[in-house]
Amino acid sequence: MTKPKTGEMLHLRGNALDKGEPVALPLTQSSMFHLPGDPDGHASYGRVDNPTWVHLEHVLSHLENAPCLSFPSGMGAISAALFATVKAGSRLLIPSDGYYVTRLLADRFLSNLGVSIVERPTTAFAEGGFDGIDVVFLESPSNPGLDMLDLPAIARPVREAGGITIADNTTMTPLGQRPLDLGVDVVVSSDTKAMGGHSDLLMGHVASRDAQIMERVEDWRRVSGAIPGPHEAWLLHRGLETLDVRFDRMCSSAQVLAELLASHPAVKHIRYPGLPGDPSHALAAAQTARFGFLLTITLESEAKAEQFINACPLLRPATSFGGVHSSAERRARWGDAVDPAFIRLSVGCEPVEELWPAIEASLNAL
Repeated sequence: MTKPKTGEMLHLRGNALDKGEPVALPLTQSSMFHLPGDPDGHASYGRVDNPTWVHLEHVLSHLENAPCLSFPSGMGAISAALFATVKAGSRLLIPSDGYYVTRLLADRFLSNLGVSIVERPTTAFAEGGFDGIDVVFLESPSNPGLDMLDLPAIARPVREAGGITIADNTTMTPLGQRPLDLGVDVVVSSDTKAMGGHSDLLMGHVASRDAQIMERVEDWRRVSGAIPGPHEAWLLHRGLETLDVRFDRMCSSAQVLAELLASHPAVKHIRYPGLPGDPSHALAAAQTARFGFLLTITLESEAKAEQFINACPLLRPATSFGGVHSSAERRARWGDAVDPAFIRLSVGCEPVEELWPAIEASLNAL
């Protein structure tokens, strides 16, 4: 996998500056622009243009090696990608064990507009083939189960059958996995997570090398008003400047913790693609640059899971993931079809020599 040139990314703005211009990206907080005469080629209105977005999307495009558009949340990006590719009569295939809000969008809204929804579990996603499927929505690793899909092996037959593939790459980021390079047509991401990295913004993006799809995505953003705020765009740009170092620390620590947790007597079951015995290990080794910062553990009971999370001083009991603070939650509380004692653990940037003793002590106290 070709890693994006993150050093070059840090200087995308600097190498285009004129003398005396600020090195840090300015925040353009304006809904109106000075616009005498013919407006073509100039920023016109805050729902359509913003200079802060423009540079953020320049950086995101560098990371994805594809045209990119930003959105006010990950679900905003997913909605844009789906509304740009499905229509009445379309058949949409989605994972039955992926992020639950994607399923809610499909069930409560797309199905009412004449879109036929097909669900399959990640581990049997290719069973039944892809003939007659117009759009295939992929999630690999699955959230929260961490099962993997062979992206090229799915993208190829979907394209041959005339369909479009959309991959949610939130958990891996462009530094960990590159779905577009593996044949996928569209990538979506919740940049609220590791891309921003500081748990202080909601953002998302859509990337594709298909110009027609991106034109429809941009039309959707402009007409629906699903636009990011300039301050959030500015925060995400700042977060991206440290993505490389944060992602490296988080993935390295997750590998260490997974190996230690796998041998702890309080842990009944563990999933982490970096463990040689994990069902996702072979696919992850072939398809990703890193094994990620998410792992899951299952303890003896719901009560012990709650006790473990709430008693550990270096774990935030919170939903979402990918921040500099390690966090954990029982996913069953949101309705995921998992064991009540199943915990999704997002490894942050704390030194692992501090993080493991805190986790171990909390487990030992159960």
